[in-house]
Amino acid sequence: MARKKKIEMEIINHNAAGIDIGSKSHFVAIGQSLEDVKEFGVYAEDLVDICKWLLSYGITTVAMESTGDYWQNLYVELQKHGIEVVLCNGKFTKNAKGKKTDVKDSRWIQQLHSLGLLTGSFLPDETTEILRTYCRQRANWIDLAASATHKMQKYLKFLNFRLDVVVSDICGLTGMKIIDDICNGNLDPNSLAEHRHFNCKKPKEEIAKALHGNNRSDYIFGLKQEYESYNFFQKKIKACDKQIDKLIKREIRKNPENMKLKTSKKPHKKINKNSVDIKDFNQVAFQYFGGVDLMAIEGVSHATVMAIMSEIGIEGFKKFKTAKEFCSWLRLAPNNKISGGKILSNRIPKGSGRLKIALRQAANSIGNLKNTHMSDFFGRIAYRKGRQAAVSATARKLATVIWTMITKRVPYNPPTEYLFLDQKRKMATVKKIMKNMAKFDIKPSDIGLSNSLSLSQSF
Repeated sequence: MARKKKIEMEIINHNAAGIDIGSKSHFVAIGQSLEDVKEFGVYAEDLVDICKWLLSYGITTVAMESTGDYWQNLYVELQKHGIEVVLCNGKFTKNAKGKKTDVKDSRWIQQLHSLGLLTGSFLPDETTEILRTYCRQRANWIDLAASATHKMQKYLKFLNFRLDVVVSDICGLTGMKIIDDICNGNLDPNSLAEHRHFNCKKPKEEIAKALHGNNRSDYIFGLKQEYESYNFFQKKIKACDKQIDKLIKREIRKNPENMKLKTSKKPHKKINKNSVDIKDFNQVAFQYFGGVDLMAIEGVSHATVMAIMSEIGIEGFKKFKTAKEFCSWLRLAPNNKISGGKILSNRIPKGSGRLKIALRQAANSIGNLKNTHMSDFFGRIAYRKGRQAAVSATARKLATVIWTMITKRVPYNPPTEYLFLDQKRKMATVKKIMKNMAKFDIKPSDIGLSNSLSLSQSF
C-alpha cells in the first residue's frame, strides 16, 4: 500500500494575522484554531484593543481586505502601533472552501498571509492622500454644479426662453447675467438682451427674440432655486481650489531649490473652465515635480497633471519598478490568457481609475492633433484597429513616458518636434515663398540672401 504524501508549504510570515473587515464588527485571527479568532467592535476603543491584543501575541504583520471604507480607521490605528499592514484586493481571498462565515474568512486570510500568498494594494503617501481628498471633493461639487446647470436649462425651456440656442454656454458671461436678471424679476426681452457680451456671436435682436416666454411663476421659482444651488456649488469649488493651492505651494516650499526652477510658458495649452484655479499652474507643476515638465507632452492638460499629482504623487511612482508594472496597475496593459501555448485572450482588464480616465482623455485629445510624435502613433493604431484601440494604446504610451520622466528625471524629447500653431503657419509661409521662387526662377541672391537656408532662417 502506497504511503500518502504530505506536502507542506514554507511559512513566510511567522507572526502574521488576518482580519475580516465588517461594518459592525471585525474578526481577527492569529492562527487556525477557533481559539485563535476573536471578534471586536468598530469603535475607536475597540480598534485600540485589536492592536493591543495583536501585540500581546507578538504579531508584526496583518493582512486584511479593502472592504468599502470600513478598513481605513483600523489601518491607521495599526500603523500607529507599528504593525505592518497588507491591504489586499478581495478577489485574491474569496476562494475559501465550504460555507462562508466571518470566522472562516479571517482564518483563510491569516493562512494565505502566513504563506506569503497575498500582495498589498497601492496606497499613496499622506500628502498625496490629502490632495486626493480635496480633488475628489472638488469633482463631486463639479458634478452637482453640472446637474444644476441641466436643470436650469430645463426650466428655461419650460419658460420658452431658448437661451441655449443663442449662446454656446448658458453658464457663460452672457447666460449667467441673463439668468440672474430673470431671477430678480426682469422678464423684458430687450432689457435682458442688453447683457450680451461682445464675444457672443448672436446679435442683440436675435437674443431678444429668443427670450419671449410664457413667464409662468412656478417655472421661474424652480429656475431661481437651481440658480442659487449653482452659485452655492461654485463657492464650494473655489474653497476647494484654495485648499489645493495652499497644500501644493506648502509642499514646494519644503524644498527651496525647487522654488528657483523656471520653465517655458505654454500659451497653447488651453485652460478649461473646470480646471483648478491656480495662478501659473504650468510653473507650479514644474516646481512640484522637481524640474520635470509634464506639460511639455502634447495632449497633457492641466487636468491631466492635477490627476497625476492627486492620485499617485511623486512618491507613488517609486513603488513601481518598471513602466510595465505602472501600466499594469493602471489596467492599460493587455491581460494575456495563455493555454496550450495559444493566446486565448489579450483584452485590457475592466475597471477605470481616475488616473486611467485622465490619461485616456489626454490620448483622445492627441488623436485630434496633427504632425506630432504622439498623434502619428495614434494614427497608425487607429488605421489598423480603430479609434478605441488607439486611445488605449496611446494612454499606455503616455503612462510609460510619464513614468520614465518622473523616475529617471529626464525631459520629454520626442523624435518629431512639436510645432505650435504660429510655428506651423510660419513654416507654411516659408514653403510657399520658396515654391514661388522656384516657379519664377528667382535665386536667393536676387533678393539679397546667400542661399535658401538663410531664407528659412530669416522667417
